[in-house]
Order: sequence, then C-alpha cells, then structure tokens
Amino acid sequence: MRRGDFAAAWDIAATSLAARDPRGRDDPNLPYHLRWVWDGRGFDGRAVLVRCYHGLGDTLMFARFLPLLVRRAARVTVEMQPALIPLFRGFAGIDRLVPFDPARPAPPQDCDIEIMELPLALRARPQDAPAPYLRVAPDDLPHGTLALCWQAGDWDTGRSVPPALFAPLCAGPAVTLVAAPTDLPVLNPQGCPLDMVRTARLAAGAALVVTVDTMVAHLAGALGRPVWLLARHDPDWRWPVAGDRTPWYPAMRVWRQPAPGDWASVMARVATALDDSAGRRTA
Repeated sequence: MRRGDFAAAWDIAATSLAARDPRGRDDPNLPYHLRWVWDGRGFDGRAVLVRCYHGLGDTLMFARFLPLLVRRAARVTVEMQPALIPLFRGFAGIDRLVPFDPARPAPPQDCDIEIMELPLALRARPQDAPAPYLRVAPDDLPHGTLALCWQAGDWDTGRSVPPALFAPLCAGPAVTLVAAPTDLPVLNPQGCPLDMVRTARLAAGAALVVTVDTMVAHLAGALGRPVWLLARHDPDWRWPVAGDRTPWYPAMRVWRQPAPGDWASVMARVATALDDSAGRRTA
C-alpha cells in the first residue's frame, strides 16, 4: 500500500480474508477498531451497511470510495461517527446516514462492510476516487492565512509537535485548528470549536494547512486544499518514506522527520520554505 502496489496488497488481503473463521466476523468481544466486518460476499444490487469503526480521519479518507459503492449497490447506509454527520449530509455516496452508537450498533443488512475495507472490496485505488470529494463554504480569511494544527490524538502523542515550534509560521495571518486555547499569535487564540463544519470552513478558507498526522490532514485533503503534512520518521502506511507526495491527496506535501523525534529540523525547513520569496503566494 505504501509503495502504491495496490494489486499486490489486495492479493495479500484476499488470502487473509479467505483464511478467516466466519464466526469471528464483527466479534463483539473485540474493540471496534480491531474487528473485521466484510466476509467477501457480493454487494451488487444489495442493501449495504458501511460501518465506520475507526477514527474520524480514517472515515474522511475512505469516504472517497462511497460513490463507487453506490453505483453498484441497491442502497447504501453509512453508520458514521456523530461528529462527522453534519459534514456528510447530502454526500453523493450515501442513501441513508445514521449515527454510530457503540452501545447500540445498527442491525446488519444484506452486506456489511467497514469503511476501510472498501478499497479491497471494490479493488479501487485512490486515483479511482480522487480528491476533492468534500465541499464546504470557505471562511473569509485574510489573504495568505495559514491554518495550523500541532496536536494529534492522545493514542499516539509522538505525532504531536510542540506548539512553540509553530511560532515562526505565525509571522503572517494564521488560525489554529486545535480545539484548545493557544498563546501563539493567531486570529483565533481561543482555539477552533469542536465542530467539524466550522473546522472544515477554516481549512477551506486558508491558503495552506500545516498539520501533524491527524484528522485535520484528512479533512484538508478531502477538501482538496493545499496541505503540508508533518510526519514522523516512521510514518503510518499512508505516507511515503521516500519522496514527499502521496496518491491519496495530490495537493499534499509530506515533510518527514530525518530522525525519530526531530521536529525542530522539520519545522525549520517548513519555515524556510514559507519565508521563500514566493512561499506564501504559491503554496
């Protein structure tokens, strides 16, 4: 997947799927993010339930494949994290949108599938469902505004960057996409509201989004915005270890740590690129 050899990845995944015990499908004894849902059954002309069992960023990333699914299924219901539902109302790949409640999951349909299983089921590459695939009305921000996110989820704090390293990026107009207040000189020092539509509008109105590997990166990518991703030395499988581009988001540039934990040199390179005579105008 990392090197873009999707056919080989699908062959490996299909072999693994065929070897699974069907009694373990959607096992209620496992945490939701460790479950497998799709058992390989056909979905053409059937009612399909797409379950979103992983993080918000995963749902944003793989929602691109829903329009491909809806062309083949009779009906597509998506059981989605409540925070994302306002952003996806009216999305072309969804017939019915229901909130995911871990205590009361939606009943099965003809075919159930987890949203991250869609590329395997559809044999679809990111190029088959390119960004942008989300749209919001952008906020009216000053020309050249940067949208900044330095905080990742608590489950992997190694992806976060010390906020002070973002200070050089605030020489011009900037907004934070982090929910917490900040001492950085941004236009919204109180922080970004915990509202996906509001966050999306800020990202859409910015000239460039600079973010760590978290939901914000996928939101900006899904909107087709220019985004600079700050990646760990050993990044997630979605991001390259060679080069600075990814087929998942053509408008994204990846800035990877040269050594584990070395955010200072990454941020110095980013600041230099922005200080270049055409940096902010062409980002």
